[in-house]
Amino acid sequence: MSPDANPFAALSLIVAPAIMTNACTVLAMSTSNRLARTADRARELSREIEGPEVVADDVAARRSRDLGVAEARSLLLLRALRSVYVALTGFSIATLASLLGATFVASGQSLVTMTLESAAILAGALAVASLVYASVLLVRETRLAVASLQERAAAAQLRARRHGQA
Repeated sequence: MSPDANPFAALSLIVAPAIMTNACTVLAMSTSNRLARTADRARELSREIEGPEVVADDVAARRSRDLGVAEARSLLLLRALRSVYVALTGFSIATLASLLGATFVASGQSLVTMTLESAAILAGALAVASLVYASVLLVRETRLAVASLQERAAAAQLRARRHGQA
């Protein structure tokens, strides 16, 4: 059976981008939640820094560093979220172009079919590239979060040791 006569070929061209669209939606929701938590943390740190109570210099410096990390994380998450939206758009366009292309194949309009096929491939490639870029940004953001957590843990352990010796 030739590939042109195979109904599953057209179906797979439509289903693959549709599944990736769903995956991008879940990633967008997850990234939005991470961004919201990071923004909440930045607001909390800002209140602590601007608060009326006097704190030790090392505490003030730590809060300031943490606020800087929260800002950097927020910017990375925002860029990742934009990239996920571009991927979501690309996969949606690829799905629509594939669906339209599958309907035009039967009509014998080869120019329209080739145009839609090209649009689907380009939109899908842009979507995959955007998704990879978003993933790289999310890994960078996660590294910042873990490094900040490790710094806080080390400081807490040092304080615990000092109190244990006193």
